[in-house]
Amino acid sequence: MPKILFVMTGADVWTLADGTKHPTGFWAEEAAAPYEAFTAAGYEVVVATPGGVVPTVDRSSLAPEFNGGQEGADKVAATLASMSEVQRPLRLEDVDLADYAAVFYPGGHGPMEDLAVDTTSGGLLVDALNSGKPLAVVCHGPAALLAATDADGKNAFAGYRVAAFTNEEETQSGFADKAKWLLESRLVEAGVDVQVGEPWMPNVVVDRNLITGQNPASSAPLAAQVLKTLG
Repeated sequence: MPKILFVMTGADVWTLADGTKHPTGFWAEEAAAPYEAFTAAGYEVVVATPGGVVPTVDRSSLAPEFNGGQEGADKVAATLASMSEVQRPLRLEDVDLADYAAVFYPGGHGPMEDLAVDTTSGGLLVDALNSGKPLAVVCHGPAALLAATDADGKNAFAGYRVAAFTNEEETQSGFADKAKWLLESRLVEAGVDVQVGEPWMPNVVVDRNLITGQNPASSAPLAAQVLKTLG
């Protein structure tokens, strides 16, 4: 059975500008919706995190208001409960890209804390980009792209068109004035061509083998695009 690698944050807090540790992790829908799509299509999902720590779900992402009501929240929670792979992640340091048909990074504020500065993840992203395999990243997951630099220090994704959680969405979520930095702004500074869509609406951007989504609503369409690319 072909495998798809989920690279997930190991962080359970996000350090804000004033030093406050805000509880976070990965965003439930962004892991659950692609997991359902990939496994239904016959792929095995393997989870990896920095150091092999069991990833933490952002509890707020399980709330009914973020899942279209209680029924949606219950469905996402049930999917997460069925994802035994999350409870036994590989160490990111031990991952062999050759074992996987595609690589996927879900979001949540967690990647802003760890993957944004994780050189092992950065190296994997560069290798995945160069491999031609589908590389999919959603919402705050593109924070990980900031650690992907080439030999001369240039960002490997400079010049690529990318969708990511926008400054407007961060403002509407109440964190823009609390964060140390904003994802959209930092990506633009790195030379990434951020494609800004309507807040909270699906926005999936494909540039070569890179497939990115703007927000939680983009996770299911992004997964569908990955499967289309895999054929």
